[in-house]
Amino acid sequence: MNKEVHSGERVAVYPGSFDPVTMGHLDIITRASKQFDRLVVAVLNNKSKNPLFSVEERVELLEMVTKDLPNVEVDSFRDLTASYVRVKGADVIVRGIRSVTDFEYELQLASLNKKLNKDAETIFMMTDPIYSYLSSSVVKEIASFNGDVTDLVSKEVEEALRRKVNEKKALE
Repeated sequence: MNKEVHSGERVAVYPGSFDPVTMGHLDIITRASKQFDRLVVAVLNNKSKNPLFSVEERVELLEMVTKDLPNVEVDSFRDLTASYVRVKGADVIVRGIRSVTDFEYELQLASLNKKLNKDAETIFMMTDPIYSYLSSSVVKEIASFNGDVTDLVSKEVEEALRRKVNEKKALE
C-alpha cells in the first residue's frame, strides 16, 4: 500500500523482519502510531536471513493486527532503510529497544542510517517491560516445541504460526 505524502505530514518508518510480529512489535507500532500522522511498518526482505514466513505472509499478518490503527500502513522493501525512508517521504525511523544489548546494535544502525540519509532521524522507543524478553526467535522456538505462545503474539499470528510449524514438521 502506497499512500501519498501531504505537506507538513509527519511520517515515520518502523522497519523490521517481523518473523513473526510479536506483542512487543505491536506495542511499539501502537505507541508510535500515536506520535506520527502516518506510520509505515516496513517488512525487510533480507536474503541473508532464513525466515519462517514469506514477506507476503508477514505483510498480511501485520495488516491483520494493525487493521484498527487507521494511520498505519504496511509495506515491504529490499533496499537500504535510509533509502526506503526517503522514498516514503519520511524523516523518522522508529526502532524498539528491549535491552542495553539492543541499544548498542541500534546505535550503530542509527549512525549508519544518518550517514546514508542526513535527513532521517532515528527515535528509540523502549519496549514495555512486560515484553523485554520477547523476540520473534524466541516465539518461533517455543512454537516449534508446541509451547504456549498465546501471550506473546496475537490470536491471528498464533494460528498462522501453528500452521507454519506443523507444515515444517511434516516436511522433516
